[in-house]
Amino acid sequence: MRNGRPIVNSILLMLLFAAISQAQSIVSPDGRFSLSFKLIENGIPTYQLSFNGAPVIRESRLAIETKEVPSFIDGFSIETIDTSSIDETWEPVLGEVKQIKNMYCELAVTLIQYQHNRKLILRFRLFNDGLGFRYEFPVQPALTYFTLLDERTEFNLTGDHTAFWIPGDYDMNEYLYRTTPLSRVDATKGMSGKEIAARTVISPIAVQSPIMLKSADGLYINIFEAALSDYPAMNLMVDFGKMGLLSHLVPNALDHSAYLQTPAKTPWRTVIVAQRAADILTSKMILNLNEPSVIRDPSWIKPMKYVGIWWEMHVGWSTWRYADTNNIKLKGLDWKHIIPNGKHGATTERTKRYIDFAAKHGFDAVLVEGWNVGWEDWFGKWKEDVFDFVTPYPDFDVAELQRYAREKGVKMIMHHETSGSVTNYERRMDSAYSFMKAYGYDAVKSGYVGKIIPRGEYHDGQWMVNHYIRAVEKAAEYKIMVDMHEPVRPTGLQRTYPNWLASEAARGMEYSAWNPGNPPEHETILPFTRLMGGPMDYTPGIFRIKLDYTEQRKKEQVPTTLARQLALYVTLYSPLQMAADLPENYEEKLDAFQFIKDVSLDWDDTRILEAEPGEYITIARKTKNKESWFLGAITDENARPASLPLSFLDPNRNYVAVVYADAPTAHYLKNPSAYTITKYLVTNNTVLRLKLAPGGGTAVSFVPATVQNEQQLKHYK
Repeated sequence: MRNGRPIVNSILLMLLFAAISQAQSIVSPDGRFSLSFKLIENGIPTYQLSFNGAPVIRESRLAIETKEVPSFIDGFSIETIDTSSIDETWEPVLGEVKQIKNMYCELAVTLIQYQHNRKLILRFRLFNDGLGFRYEFPVQPALTYFTLLDERTEFNLTGDHTAFWIPGDYDMNEYLYRTTPLSRVDATKGMSGKEIAARTVISPIAVQSPIMLKSADGLYINIFEAALSDYPAMNLMVDFGKMGLLSHLVPNALDHSAYLQTPAKTPWRTVIVAQRAADILTSKMILNLNEPSVIRDPSWIKPMKYVGIWWEMHVGWSTWRYADTNNIKLKGLDWKHIIPNGKHGATTERTKRYIDFAAKHGFDAVLVEGWNVGWEDWFGKWKEDVFDFVTPYPDFDVAELQRYAREKGVKMIMHHETSGSVTNYERRMDSAYSFMKAYGYDAVKSGYVGKIIPRGEYHDGQWMVNHYIRAVEKAAEYKIMVDMHEPVRPTGLQRTYPNWLASEAARGMEYSAWNPGNPPEHETILPFTRLMGGPMDYTPGIFRIKLDYTEQRKKEQVPTTLARQLALYVTLYSPLQMAADLPENYEEKLDAFQFIKDVSLDWDDTRILEAEPGEYITIARKTKNKESWFLGAITDENARPASLPLSFLDPNRNYVAVVYADAPTAHYLKNPSAYTITKYLVTNNTVLRLKLAPGGGTAVSFVPATVQNEQQLKHYK
């Protein structure tokens, strides 16, 4: 027009758009990390992460594919940009440290697809140990309910890093880790077609998160997620062309990923980076990205050390089932007329044996599996009503055991195996939890073995993710603590729900009851992968390493040394720890059993003294509100010396160090039960020299010395 204003305004708008579309950056509080966001051609959002000035994640696209058109892929303009920072400290109810510092710089970018009036917020938080980011869908007229087909988040790496990974699977995470260059990932290698179908393996190029990576120049990178809720778990597809990873979500029964309603948000995607492997393990980013506890008074939530009727079934000493008859129907059956098989483990008499043992040695609780009817015909049947969670077998007297345990000062841990029939469990949870409280049970171990009902859903899909949270919330109403087996891998939700004490969600000790077991390297990788998201109920403490309970298995054994079994109580964190072996086996080696009795479950401080995934790990932890410390060191199948300065101990004080070590002739295959126990006086100036046997370990307790100790013991030299 004549006055030129529309032309000038158009130019100003174009300049403004050009300026706001340029890269937006934030820097971590310590200045080592930088995050850059920008829109590239066609309005596609991208991010890039650098560490000490060098790229860690190259330019990578961010996209959400929806059933509704258009998807959140391109056509974006930046509407607003907001930055902020946080510096705070909080205390976990239970944890590896007493206090956690939460400090980050935040960039929130609001994007809009003008043509369709749809908005998306990309929120980035840059910590001193890496990056967390997520997608947010605000309330908006053009988008209320929507169907998410998949998420297309890229993590484009800078090279062919060494990767520690397990196959991508919608239903199972109980795999051994493989160590290969990223370019050599082949998730189905070595599997038969039957195994692939049974395990729901996604693709030869799919891996599960978390994945641990090590670059050629020695940089450690961990890619995972935090605060998984109302959303499916994230797997990662290897993009060999870009040498990167692409997110892939677990689908539901209709082959969609999620159903969402605004306002909605995804879990945080996390990239933790360090120059030392040990620093990966000290990261608290995943916890910091979770919401604070919803339980206002957590005083009833306690760490628990327990024994139980469990391992004896795995090794064939007893059975879960009461009878050997198949196809026994639960409803209307008088179990008193069923002939028992004579090997049932969960009897009143046997349970009292465990209660006596727990009381004698100061354990908190006893777990009993196989106590309730239904075990004769449960596995792999895809049946709706297998267990009702309130009907015991005739030889398990619930009321008498409540009386006996209370008299002995021992708690009982309930076991709920759902057999994958989750709809059955959900409608019975109130009655099951009420039954527990009526008989004095404050904790439950729940299991999800088998294909999920509702049919077509997967263990790691949105429906099941929400079920796990519903179960924990319902348990909290009854003041019940939860230990889940076969769930989705944890993502830090123990901060929000501190009654969620632990989960399995990985290949645990039970696999070592079955040939060939878990190789020694497995337990050196777990802290860098599965345990990044939360405590694991690994169930260590096996003393009878030869599995010669039956004639058929007399040549089998657990791939470990006995001293290593003690060290696992420190290296694999959990506020819920089981002494998994039979009481009879511990009574033969009470001197070594003393460490399991002494070791703490809740900590003021944790020091990662040395670590390398797949090779070794040494951790020292300080007991909550006490002056004692405990140390655990493990190695892979190779023998290893270690020199450990004890500088974490308080200065100007003597400590009694009790060292539970591999004997000079120990070997995890050839001589696994050989161990030594020695006592010394040590100080924070002492350098402790260890010799770990192949597949072995060392456990050490440090307690402030008394005057009598100082008179009787020699200083370590």
